[in-house]
Amino acid sequence: MSDLLPGKYRHFKGNDYELLSVAFHSESLEEYVVYRALYGERALWVRPRVMWDEVIERDGQSVLRFRYVGEMEASV
Repeated sequence: MSDLLPGKYRHFKGNDYELLSVAFHSESLEEYVVYRALYGERALWVRPRVMWDEVIERDGQSVLRFRYVGEMEASV
């Protein structure tokens, strides 16, 4: 099972997303991250886990593609 924490993540370009779950491809068993944009129409997305965990070169620095920000606040 995945060691990713559910909650809020910040993409290296600045937008925030909610990690909802980790899913598995039915044939290859590759892990996929299921997440929702926390802006606009709040679209639902899927990305291979290996891409989610990538380190990106940006402005001469190595940064995580998605960085854990914290737990989601409870909505009323």
